[in-house]
Amino acid sequence: MKFNKVVCVDHTKLKDWAIEELQEYSSAEVTVSKDSPDSEKELIDRIGEAEAIIVSWKTQIPKSVIKKCGQLKYIGMACSLYDDESANVAVDFAREKGISVKGIFDYGDPGVVEFIISELIRLLHGFGKNQWREMPVEITGKKIGIIGLGTTGQLLAKALLALNADIYYFSRTRKKDWEAKGLTYLPLEELLKTSEIISLHLPKNTRILGAREFKHLGSGKILINTSLGLPFNEKAFVDWLKIETNYGIFDGDGGASLSEAVKEMSGLISYQKSAGWTAETQERLSKKVLENLKSYFN
Repeated sequence: MKFNKVVCVDHTKLKDWAIEELQEYSSAEVTVSKDSPDSEKELIDRIGEAEAIIVSWKTQIPKSVIKKCGQLKYIGMACSLYDDESANVAVDFAREKGISVKGIFDYGDPGVVEFIISELIRLLHGFGKNQWREMPVEITGKKIGIIGLGTTGQLLAKALLALNADIYYFSRTRKKDWEAKGLTYLPLEELLKTSEIISLHLPKNTRILGAREFKHLGSGKILINTSLGLPFNEKAFVDWLKIETNYGIFDGDGGASLSEAVKEMSGLISYQKSAGWTAETQERLSKKVLENLKSYFN
């Protein structure tokens, strides 16, 4: 079985072999765009009469677009799908219209964990321009709090357990299996007070830290953010970062929404590159997008 046409509406970063395999499920030639549409009209024009589209996290597929693209049967997200609130696709509305929406999971997490561990070691030991404390220190015995114990949070916890850190976590649901492995659940306020280092792993559009929470976090701390966007109030973060003993570590995804002035602050270690984007990530993404599309016909 095939769709009448499959369209990659923006730069999905699918490997060439994956595009070739997509063609097996499209009667017409697969259309591939290498950039994001400049307007909703351009997006609608790209979709046209296609029954299936592939989209990255950078392009919004709202109700208004879905309404005008009446032939759509399948939306494949070349990005994570946690829930409708954090998705760039109007998932619930699409499904109401009988359109299948599939997202992918667990494709960029190993690279994110490697980034966190490597940058944390650099800061603790002073291998870069900054050093957290007067003397270099080890991860061993440090009180590290993980906010959001999904796949990335769990991989980070596993790595930190091997390095003998004391690990605390906060999430929407208790993870008894991880508590059995050595993690300690704490309410958010207590986690912030207890932990010396905090790592944020939350869905896009999640806001969890404000002025009150940063006050609880206090001084002499490190905040790591590799989430898509800012899970906190920027002004409250800036006020916290002004304390000389505080540091922030951000990859390209975590720091993309920060103003340029904030990126210049001495306590912030930030990069333009996304920690989760590697050659291995691209392979995993391509395979999972194809698996989802194939499952539509099963």
